[in-house]
Amino acid sequence: MRRRTIAKALLTVAFATAPTAAFAQRRNNQQQQQQPTGDQGGDGGGMTFTTDEANGSGDQSGQTGATGGTTGGTGDTTGGAGGDSSGGGGIGGLDGVGGPEVRAQTRPMTERIFAVQQIYALRNRRFELQPTVGISLNDPYVSHTGIGLAANYWITNVLAAGANFMFNQPFNGRSDVDLRASRSIGLVVPINEYQLLAQANFTYVPVYGKFLMFNRFIFHYDFYLMAGVGITRTRPIPVVDPEVRRFDWQTAILFNAGIGLRVFFNRWIGFVAEIRNYIYPERLERLTIGTPGVADLPPADPNAPCQMGMGSGPTCGSRYDPATWFGQTALTDNVMIQVGLTMLFPFNPSFRLQK
Repeated sequence: MRRRTIAKALLTVAFATAPTAAFAQRRNNQQQQQQPTGDQGGDGGGMTFTTDEANGSGDQSGQTGATGGTTGGTGDTTGGAGGDSSGGGGIGGLDGVGGPEVRAQTRPMTERIFAVQQIYALRNRRFELQPTVGISLNDPYVSHTGIGLAANYWITNVLAAGANFMFNQPFNGRSDVDLRASRSIGLVVPINEYQLLAQANFTYVPVYGKFLMFNRFIFHYDFYLMAGVGITRTRPIPVVDPEVRRFDWQTAILFNAGIGLRVFFNRWIGFVAEIRNYIYPERLERLTIGTPGVADLPPADPNAPCQMGMGSGPTCGSRYDPATWFGQTALTDNVMIQVGLTMLFPFNPSFRLQK
């Protein structure tokens, strides 16, 4: 019984004194860390220094610590610190921290890094001119080549209103497919030629970007959509009865829509390519000649109105009557690709860009 009482008393004293001992140990460690490094040098046996040695530079301390390697672990640490402050050797610096890995990361960079630029060619409140050349794509019998000019005013940087004009009259021509079909197998296809196209349109830019060419040149580009309404003047090319029939130019309402690409060479000039579809009602040539039962007598005056009896004009319903030359009216799609230049005015405007 007495032994148990004595054991309990010893355990109580041990638990009570343990925190005090730990606190004293931590306090002793803190006091040792706060002591100056100069007192830790040597072997801790009470070395003394002269005034010149105490005021000496870190190089001498580093050299002493570096050469006197037998002065103890604490003295080596002091010498290393002195070597770091003067740029000497030791275990400090990049060699001590990272070794070869740090030195490898400090090699010179040879990669080319391009910064992301803002919009290169701003269009807001600028005029645009586009001289172009157009070629028809979906008519295998007639080539509708033309020269055009578009003018736009950019209301914002992505929206513009303008007009487009194309002149085709001198450049229409029958293709080899039409000539071979007509001559070899007698296949007659009603064909037409264009005089001009004129329309007002809106342009919208949904996509803008840049690309790198030959790993050297940076070009800025944009894709845009356009749509509008206007007029066109066309006429049939006489192929059924070319000896008699002569057609005048007819005006029709025109709708157009398309997509385009601009690539800028600098801030005011660039390359442009478009694909447009011009939709309009077309009057085609009639595939039959005259009217059955009506005599085809040559009139004395082909330009006079037709008549049923004797007179100078053509007989109504005959092959000489212009009313029998036209056939049905068909909705026609004229798909054209246009390439040219785009120019923005003024050439070098001043804009305030956001940082």
